[in-house]
Amino acid sequence: MKYLFDTHSFLWWNLGDAQLSKKAQEIIADGGNEIYLSAVSAWEISIKAAKGRLVLPEEPMQYISNRMNLHRFQALPIEISHAVKVYELPNHHADPFDRLLIAQSQLESVPLITKDDLINLYDVETIW
Repeated sequence: MKYLFDTHSFLWWNLGDAQLSKKAQEIIADGGNEIYLSAVSAWEISIKAAKGRLVLPEEPMQYISNRMNLHRFQALPIEISHAVKVYELPNHHADPFDRLLIAQSQLESVPLITKDDLINLYDVETIW
């Protein structure tokens, strides 16, 4: 099965953070699943690191690519259709990164691994 990380889930998995739910951990650890990281999450991580709001052990490019390779995560690029889909979403969530992840989850028919309760207000499958 295919799943899409929310940014915090990708970070918590790689940092071994106990906030990541047991169910999410099991899904990510299952080698039979395809786990995707969106380019929007890489963008969010880079912005937060540049502003000093996120401290990583490496520069964002190395951190993200090293962990994606280590765990065999797949990249999900941002397509024009993903960006335009955001227009159709109700305004339950103000975060532009999360709104794009929601659009990607809907268009790609892939559940989103997230703790964010606001995302449950959208027509999207979430895992937590």
